[in-house]
Formats: sequence, structure tokens, C-alpha cells
Amino acid sequence: MDAKTAQILDGKALATKIQSELSDRVRALQAQKGRPPGLAVLMVGDNPASAAYVRNKERACAKVGIASFGQHYPANATQPELELAIRALNEDDRVDGILVQLPLPEHLDAIALLYQIDPDKDADGLHPVNLGRLVRGEEGLRSCTPAGVMRLLQEYQIDLKGKNAVVLGRSILVGKPMALMLLEADCTVTVAHSRSQNLESITNQADILIAAVGRTEMVTANMVKPGSVVIDVGINRVVNPDGTSRLAGDVDFNAVKTVAEFITAVPGGIGPMTVAMLLENTVSTYSIK
Repeated sequence: MDAKTAQILDGKALATKIQSELSDRVRALQAQKGRPPGLAVLMVGDNPASAAYVRNKERACAKVGIASFGQHYPANATQPELELAIRALNEDDRVDGILVQLPLPEHLDAIALLYQIDPDKDADGLHPVNLGRLVRGEEGLRSCTPAGVMRLLQEYQIDLKGKNAVVLGRSILVGKPMALMLLEADCTVTVAHSRSQNLESITNQADILIAAVGRTEMVTANMVKPGSVVIDVGINRVVNPDGTSRLAGDVDFNAVKTVAEFITAVPGGIGPMTVAMLLENTVSTYSIK
């Protein structure tokens, strides 16, 4: 490895390995249970990014042997209609995991819909019961993106005990559960955000830096401690001057890779790991029924 270039933590390769392991596990379990595991994804409206994510999830399900029970509703679907659909999926023995694809049209209450999902079928790990289990250190379905970060760090045998971890971002999707998982792994954790003062001095203390703010390439080389681990959770679409577009993270990859020891790329880092953890949550629920 070039001494001046960080080693890339390859989430795509690890996700492929996890999918292969899950496929073997599903084959063995299906012989006993007489049915495949099932994942239901509810999508509302025609958001192109959401449609692409749902197709990606369905393709991943097919590779592993998970049956997809996707339900696509028009943009004018009502709250009661969707709550009724979720309650029916809760009762459906073929369905082991349920998730609502976000974002939803503005007239819908995403949190109220999330509360309708049976916590033991909560494939995204975002129900308050599962977040409470995480806070208490109990077994439960874990939020997919931060769980994917933890699995990737584990795969590369990166020692977390006693290390300073800084999480940039405080969302319920990533930042808050990420901080709890790092704390559980014996890190000393700081959560920084848009109102944090002296942000550069905070990030420069990080042995492990997790960027999850949704701002294109905001983490620059001067914000990164030499020899640290930088995990980029951001996925931002950037339009080039010629009208084409590309995906970029929250980290200025080309600059930061000359400072950090380990780094994730976008795409190919945490995105595939998020999908792999979604599949793992579904198979986990299926296996204990």
C-alpha cells in the first residue's frame, strides 16, 4: 500500500460476501420452514431515487432467496390506507420484514406509519422499541446504515476500544444510533452537527470519523487527523458542468485519502452495506420464527 494513500474499506465486496452467506443460510432454513423469508417494501409516489433504491433492494432479495412483497401506492394514497396495509403485513406469516421507503409525500406522517410496524418485523431497525433496545444494549433489530458501518469496521479488524469517535450528524436514521453503537464498542463518542462550534478542532481529535450530514464533500483534509479511519455515509448527487451527474459523499475523498489510514468510497462503501444489513435483519427475524 502506498504510504500516502489510505486503504479503502470495500463495502461492496463485504456486502457480496454477506449476501452469499445469507443465501446459504436461507437455503438451509427453507428446507425446515417450507417457505422463503419475505420482505415487504411500501413505496408511495414516483420519486426516481426511491424507485431506484426499491429496485436495488428487490434485486438483492432475489440473490439471497428472499421473497419480495413490494407494494407501490400512488402519490395521493391516504394515511389510513397505508396504516391498514401495514397492519395486514404484520399479520401475514409470509412476511418477516417490513419497511416504508422514505421520503414520503408531504401529506403523509412517516413517523405514525413507522409506529404501526410490528417491532419484530421492523427491517429498518427504526421503531422506537428497537431504538430503545439499542439504548439498553438488548438484542433487537438494528438500524441498517450504522450496523453496516460497524460490520465493515469489524471486517477490517479495526480496533475501536478506547478510541475517540466523532459522528458528524445527529439524525435518527444514522447519527444517533451510530453514536450508541460506537459507545457499545467502547469508543469515547462525540456527536457534532451544524450548530457545533469549532468543528475542525472536534474532528481533528477523531481516531474514527463518521460523516453523515448530507453535505457534499464538506469534510476536507484539514479536518482529519492523520492516520485516522474515515467513514463516509453521505450520498449526494452532483451535476457536472456538462449536465452529467455523479454520486459524491460528505468527504472530499481525493484530498482526505492522503491523510487518513482507512477510508470508504462513494459509491461502493456504506450504501451496499446498508442493503446487506436490511437483508440480514429480514433473515434474522425469519430464522427465529
